[in-house]
Amino acid sequence: MSVPLDAGDPAAVKALQERAARAQPAEHVEVAGGWRLRHAPDCAWWLGAALPHGPAEPKGVSGLEHRLARAEDFYTRRGAAALLQISPGACPEELDTVLAERGYGRRGSLSLQAALSSAVRGHAPATGPLRVRVDDRPTPAWFDAWTAVHGRTADGAGPEKAMLARVRNRSAYARAFLGDTAVAVGRAAADTGWTGIFSMATLPEARGSGAARSVLAALAKWAQEQGTGRMYLQVERENAAALRLYQGVGFTEVCGYHYRASQYLAEPG
Repeated sequence: MSVPLDAGDPAAVKALQERAARAQPAEHVEVAGGWRLRHAPDCAWWLGAALPHGPAEPKGVSGLEHRLARAEDFYTRRGAAALLQISPGACPEELDTVLAERGYGRRGSLSLQAALSSAVRGHAPATGPLRVRVDDRPTPAWFDAWTAVHGRTADGAGPEKAMLARVRNRSAYARAFLGDTAVAVGRAAADTGWTGIFSMATLPEARGSGAARSVLAALAKWAQEQGTGRMYLQVERENAAALRLYQGVGFTEVCGYHYRASQYLAEPG
């Protein structure tokens, strides 16, 4: 079953990416002419990407130069490289080309995907040894599981904890257990008719057990209880295992997107 949305509509793409930004709030945010400038020190690099969604005024390259100068000043004042998220249709058409000509390197190749909550819930694994617990806040136990999956110490989760403390949307935090061990985690944030999925992670020894699928099904059930019939997520296109997982529970691509970063942030090649 496909998602009944105007997936090719630039306004739909823009709205989904802005929901994702609200669900992963940066520490510093400024809105300049519709561009949402974001800086998230010590967090995952993509959380500090600007969303250049407003129109360039005046239209054309001169308008972009004005917007870019404001964005670059925002990052320079924080000692950071400029980083912009490029979602086709949601950004000024010529922005990607202008950034490339200015020496911004391309970073990341990601997929914005969507699914019906009912479809994701319907792909829950058959009854077995797995059980899932869902909390309405990130408990210490959820963080213990998250840090175990990511190979971090409790102290290493500090930036993630600070970021989640800034989330204002209704949220759910799920853990899948095999026995007494939490082997997979994920979280969800509801926002104006949609629920976003984030922080999905599974311990290596539990991959293929249905743990991640159980987490997704539990979060889909929660999404339905919040009155949100549609779900979205963002996934790296190089993550073949994650793509198979999400396709298997009903997610389909809305659009691909990438980032443009000041040269020293760009990936080699």
